[in-house]
Amino acid sequence: MRAARLIKMVLLLQSRPAMTAAELARELEVSERTVTRDAQALSEAGVPVYAERGRAGGYRLIGGYRTRLTGLARGEAEALFLSGVPGALREMGLEDAASAARLKVSAALLPSLRDASRTAAQRFHLDAPNWFREPRTPESLPAVADAVWDDRRITARYRRGRDEVTRELEPYGLVLKAGVWYLCARATGATGTTKATGIADGGLEDPGSGSGSGASYRGYRVYRIDRFAAVAAGEERFARDDGFDLPAFWADRAEEFARSLLRSEVVVRLSARGLRALPHAVDAPAARAALEHAPAPDPDGWVTVTLPVESEEVAHGQLRGLGPEVEVLAPGALRERFARDARRLAELYGTP
Repeated sequence: MRAARLIKMVLLLQSRPAMTAAELARELEVSERTVTRDAQALSEAGVPVYAERGRAGGYRLIGGYRTRLTGLARGEAEALFLSGVPGALREMGLEDAASAARLKVSAALLPSLRDASRTAAQRFHLDAPNWFREPRTPESLPAVADAVWDDRRITARYRRGRDEVTRELEPYGLVLKAGVWYLCARATGATGTTKATGIADGGLEDPGSGSGSGASYRGYRVYRIDRFAAVAAGEERFARDDGFDLPAFWADRAEEFARSLLRSEVVVRLSARGLRALPHAVDAPAARAALEHAPAPDPDGWVTVTLPVESEEVAHGQLRGLGPEVEVLAPGALRERFARDARRLAELYGTP
């Protein structure tokens, strides 16, 4: 523990002209007294750490000293590529590895470039969760993340409604979507009652073989990590399929999930303004499906399309946002709901 701290202290001093004891204590998460003792230990070991007293004083390295301890460990290198998502790193338990990697890179840079991390952080910040949602880190996420990095099989108890099923999984990758963590894995064994249901309850669990590019991902499934009741990682490693493409797999399954929700259809007439607003009012796959087959406008400039929807209830909520730019033609029950809405609006806003 102390050896790692001493190395970090040297790297900090190498990346900056000088640092006060208070600054070092804050970076190293120790007391200023410990900083003083560590500086003395480094000096005795031959590292030229010099302490200057006074208001402008602090610690510095003498004579352009450069440590050769800047080689990145594998875990640090992997964490470095995720350093743009600090919240995700913290939740996966990789914050310390990323910090060490950034220090090593900073120490290896030319002096004129050492403020690159600070200037980048001032100009870009990723806030992944949706608005009005308190993000919660699943308790099992660090254990799952460790297994993903090490290619180790896991046994997981997964909640499906009121039941639990046990899965033996080869964890391939993690996805953070709108503040929710998902595990993309290949199932090697299962116990308990289960059913292939596509992406259920927003969980993307057991989506089956899929279609299109998903056919090449047969056996791979997606699980919401906050539904793991327990996770146990074994010592056995699995042979990763080098052909597995995590972004492509996720895009395919997410598209499949979106399509699977569109189980009903409604027929609507849209004005020119309604056509332009449709992609912002309904789900993107539904809008694309409707507009791809849209006919030419009628003499009034309106276009009649068949719109895939999740349900009449959902369609009612979505299409209300288009106001007078949409007319529902079918089904009759949905048209009558809009007729009732129109009568109520007329009563509220009509001329006495």
